Parts: sequence; C-alpha cells; structure tokens
Amino acid sequence: MSKLSTIGVIGLGKMGRGMANSIQRAGLTVIGLDAQEAARAACAADGLRVSDSLDELAGAADAIVLSLPNSDIVRALLEGPGGLLAKVRPGTILIDTTTADPKTMQALAPALRDAGVRFIDAPVSGGPAGAAKGALTMFIGASVDDLAAAEPVLAALGEKRFHIGEQGAGYIAKLVNNLLVASHLLTASEAFRIAEAAGVRTEQLLESINAGSGRSGVTLYNYPSRILNEGFDSGFTMQLMRKDVRLAQSLMRESGLALPVSSAVGAIWQASENTLADQDDFNRIVTLDTNQRQAH
Repeated sequence: MSKLSTIGVIGLGKMGRGMANSIQRAGLTVIGLDAQEAARAACAADGLRVSDSLDELAGAADAIVLSLPNSDIVRALLEGPGGLLAKVRPGTILIDTTTADPKTMQALAPALRDAGVRFIDAPVSGGPAGAAKGALTMFIGASVDDLAAAEPVLAALGEKRFHIGEQGAGYIAKLVNNLLVASHLLTASEAFRIAEAAGVRTEQLLESINAGSGRSGVTLYNYPSRILNEGFDSGFTMQLMRKDVRLAQSLMRESGLALPVSSAVGAIWQASENTLADQDDFNRIVTLDTNQRQAH
C-alpha cells in the first residue's frame, strides 16, 4: 500500500474525536466508529463520516487508528472470526494509541502477521486538547518501513513524535512516562505540604521551584493549570492513571525487579480507590491524605 487515503478511527471519545478531526484537517478522508451512539453523533456534527459497521470501516481504510481505554478492549476488538483482523485488507496499517499492556499485544503478534497487518504502537500524551490540535506527544514502536508508511497520519496527530524502537517499545516508553507523572504528583504534593506546614504557601514557592532543579512537568504545568486553580479538568481520569500505574508495576515485576519507590507509588495509587472516584481527574491525587501521623 503506497499511499494512504482513507483512515479509520475506532474509539471516538475525548481523545479519538480530536484525533479524527486532526487527521481530517490534514487532508485525509476519515471514517470513524464507536460503540456509543452519542460519540458517533458528536463526530458526525463535526463533519466526520461515521459508521456503526466494522466491516465498512475495515473495507475502506488504508490505515486504522485505535483510541481505546485498555488493551483488553483492543484485544477483544481484534480477535476472533468477527474481529477486525478477520476483516482488514492485507497491508493495512494499524496504529494503536492506547496505553496498553505490552504482554497482551505481544500475544497478538502472530494474528497480526497472519492478517498481513502492519502494526505500530503509538501511545500518546497531551490529553483531549492536544488531540484536538494535532499536538500530541507520541511514543512510537515500529519498524522503520512501517513508520515511514504511516507518516502522514502520525504527522497529523503529533507535533512531537519519538521513535523509541521496534514494536512494543512505544508501550513501554509510555508506561514509564506515566509512572513518572504519577510519582511526581505524589512527591510534589508532599513537598508542598512540608512547605505549607512550615509557613510557606505553594503559590509563593512554585515560581522559584520552576526556576530551580526541583521542577518537573507536574510543577511546570499541572500545578498552575489544573491544581492551584482547582480546575481538575485535564480529561484524564483516576481510573486511567491507576490502570497505567498497575501496568508499570506489572512490567517491573515481569522484569525481575522489586524497586521500593516505584512499589510505594503503586501502593498509594491503588489505595486511592478508597477515597477518589474512578472518574475524578487524576490530578486530584494531590488531595489524598498520605500523612502517617506519629504519636508523640
């Protein structure tokens, strides 16, 4: 397949809708699919072609972008006699933007090869706003040839595109990224509580931290844009971040590692299920009371 013309997008939620619009703005024809009628209607209102037929999408698309919540849903979509891999044309490029379990997708490799599918894992960072602007950061695992073939789609989606390595490397990179974000939120919130308890407000401290070596993406962006203003409106949920932290923990264990800081981060995020709802913004982890008070 030498030229991409029609691009399928499966999963038209907050991220997928933005990605579909960005691909169409780049001059490619888009056909979208989602199980939810409301999501299809919203994309149709944007002027996108939508379908409720996997057969129609698979028959028309030269490349297909997946924007789904987790790898179990991806696997259910792909596998079986009624699944996507049984319907696509050989040579179709499949681009999975899901933050997924590398192990699950490795298990699909034989079926992908049998279907003649060219597979790229390209999980993304940047949230719904980045998806809508075509300004995502992409962590890409692919062969050099497949990467070049998918370039028109990837360029429509991401301003910052990093080819980490072969298939699966993108998934690993994104899990590491999200583990760092999860860790930085916890360490920043505790550091700022220390300062507040000692009489210095976070608002007084933040500018100097961001000019110093203690800064991170969390202090540079999350705190001023999502936390201090109490917006908590990133579009990324506690449920999704807990899932990503669990996947990072699994990757750690499968690699034969038992790392104390990463393990502690995982335990705190898991325990947050008791007080923070799945649909809460993930930045609300900073409101969790992690203080283990000591009796004096």
